[in-house]
Amino acid sequence: MKQILYDNHGRPINYVRLAVTDRCNLRCFYCMPEEGIDYVPRQELLSYEEMERTISLLVSMGIDKVRITGGEPFIRKDIMPFLRSISKLEGLKKINITTNGTTTLPHLEELYQLGIRSINLSLDTLDKERFFAITRRDVFDQVMETLHTMLKMGFETKINTVVMDGKNTDDILPLVELARDHKLSVRFIEEMPFNGEGQHYSDLQWNHKKILEHIKQVYPNVEKLPDPPNSTSYNYQIPGFKGTFGIIAAYSRTFCGTCNRIRITPQGMLKTCLYDDGVFNVKNMMRAGATDQQLETAFLEALGNRAKNGFEAERNRNFGLPVSESMSTIGG
Repeated sequence: MKQILYDNHGRPINYVRLAVTDRCNLRCFYCMPEEGIDYVPRQELLSYEEMERTISLLVSMGIDKVRITGGEPFIRKDIMPFLRSISKLEGLKKINITTNGTTTLPHLEELYQLGIRSINLSLDTLDKERFFAITRRDVFDQVMETLHTMLKMGFETKINTVVMDGKNTDDILPLVELARDHKLSVRFIEEMPFNGEGQHYSDLQWNHKKILEHIKQVYPNVEKLPDPPNSTSYNYQIPGFKGTFGIIAAYSRTFCGTCNRIRITPQGMLKTCLYDDGVFNVKNMMRAGATDQQLETAFLEALGNRAKNGFEAERNRNFGLPVSESMSTIGG
């Protein structure tokens, strides 16, 4: 019988988000400053061997889903051999990818062959000029080609859109319209303070309630869908639409009670909550000679002392400092 991991609040943990790099070829407003961040030296990143060992151990402990994130995962050299390797792990049921779509296109065929069927595409606007203003890069056409190829190939496609006051609220309705003729899910995400600078606003202008109200003004017949177990999004459908949309209350943190995920940063830091500042460093333990049993004990201890929700995790941060990291250093 497969082992099941639980945290100290009785929540099953079966999902790890692994950030394979902190580097990104975009400079999105909500993720990092315009000048970028100070990338960590390559030797401070988890090596592929260390990542494979970590994932293998976690799968043996009960993890059965891995999401590969960054930074932008496809700008790390030799990412595909790594994906080939972990795709063979017995007990690992799903490998999902989150990408900005700028360099993903050449890999789609092999990803499909490896059994990877679910891709989240970060896309905050369907307007080319606004895309440039948000990302500070002129690669909109490449991203759209990636999106349409994913749909044509039959990938389970989710679009992740961070809703930013004064930046892309005009895009909410056009993005919802994408779901009319395409079998995809558009997920609108509350902006979080993970941009390398801290919070952009004194209070959140566009929370999950306001986003839904805005959509309902044009689509009053919106239907609430049942939310899957451990879903981070409230999910909806408009009658007659092929696709769906969801809203993720990432700043309001309404989904903490069913959270089934942990994160490992590019430098090997385990985060049992997005809002904590790290529990222990997997990479440092491995490089100090830790056995698999010692690593397993460290993971179990971390899950045995997990914050109840994102607010508690934020309060427990060292020195009480507010959140100000870049999302690319955490894992999107």
